[in-house]
Amino acid sequence: MLLAIDVGNTNTVLGLFDEAGVRIADWRLTTQREQTVDEYGVLFRNLFSLRQIEVSSVTAIIVSSVVPPLDTTLKGMCERYFGQKPLFVEPGVKTGLSIHTDNPAEVGADRIVNCVAAFQKYGGPCIVVDLGTATTFDVVSRKGEFIGGAIAPGLGISADALFSRAARLMRVDIRRPTKVIGTNTVEHLQIGLYYGYLGLIDGILERLLRDLGMEARVIATGGLANQLAQDSKYISLVDDWLTLEGLLLVHQRNSGAKRASSPRQHVRKVPNPLKA
Repeated sequence: MLLAIDVGNTNTVLGLFDEAGVRIADWRLTTQREQTVDEYGVLFRNLFSLRQIEVSSVTAIIVSSVVPPLDTTLKGMCERYFGQKPLFVEPGVKTGLSIHTDNPAEVGADRIVNCVAAFQKYGGPCIVVDLGTATTFDVVSRKGEFIGGAIAPGLGISADALFSRAARLMRVDIRRPTKVIGTNTVEHLQIGLYYGYLGLIDGILERLLRDLGMEARVIATGGLANQLAQDSKYISLVDDWLTLEGLLLVHQRNSGAKRASSPRQHVRKVPNPLKA
């Protein structure tokens, strides 16, 4: 089986795929930069044990990471506790994605695997919006080329900046408001954060689509995708496991494994009359 690991600044997501490319288990963890090889090893082994999965069943590991200080730790953990040398998504790895940017080495591994999966599943042109610690916008051409995009501070970062710099404003739960005209400070903050960030997303998407000069499918993924996509004018699909499926595809392209068709579960069309 393949263990796919996506290391983000806030969360680390694990996915376990069988030989047919079917995801049979997944976990979402907090990314801990200070943990040691052994601490990660014990954590991973315990997760497997709780699902009654043998660690020895893992025959390959692939990693996408945007936290370079953890790369050596994770490599050591994979070798010591799984007996496998992990494949890191980095320059030189076969992805099938042609990167047309000024410096392809600067493009994050998570963005690359997102685009690999999006083009494989939905074709091009398409735009992937990954709503995580940062929000990334990645544009894939009709031919399957990564032609660029944009990066914005994530909603959580934006909220933290507001709460830390405004002494009289309390920290609130970020959620979809029930109304637009608030009648208390908590509602004022939730409305401003939610709809203000939604305006950022749709404003960037509107300009990307205009510059692209053609219709493109917009796919959202990441921790906040389900929450924000329902009110977006342009997001048409939410795919919770796009990054892990991209890692599966990159593994197959580098191992010669038989390519399985991408599963469609956890893909939802976003109901929104504005998109009709």
